[in-house]
Amino acid sequence: MSDRIRCTCRRCTIRGLMGPAVIITVGVLFLFDQMRGGYFSFGNTYPVILIVIGAISLAAAAAPADGHVSGPTPPTAPGTSGSAPVPQNQMPGQGQGQ
Repeated sequence: MSDRIRCTCRRCTIRGLMGPAVIITVGVLFLFDQMRGGYFSFGNTYPVILIVIGAISLAAAAAPADGHVSGPTPPTAPGTSGSAPVPQNQMPGQGQGQ
């Protein structure tokens, strides 16, 4: 399948529901438009999509991240300490008092 590591913490699980929730919301809004016409037209009900996105974002932010799995760490070269290299100043004269 895939070598991708999937995080199963509660925060990532809730964030994973964003796409399906928006698609279902859009489908329900178009269904209401077809059933009732005029008053439930998409032009009048599109803010519901923003409410759904905000509710899911709020729930994800409030959820604990216990057990969160980040992406795989890149391999380090043999003989290095494993810490990230310190970036060097690429442009001479930048950040120096002249």
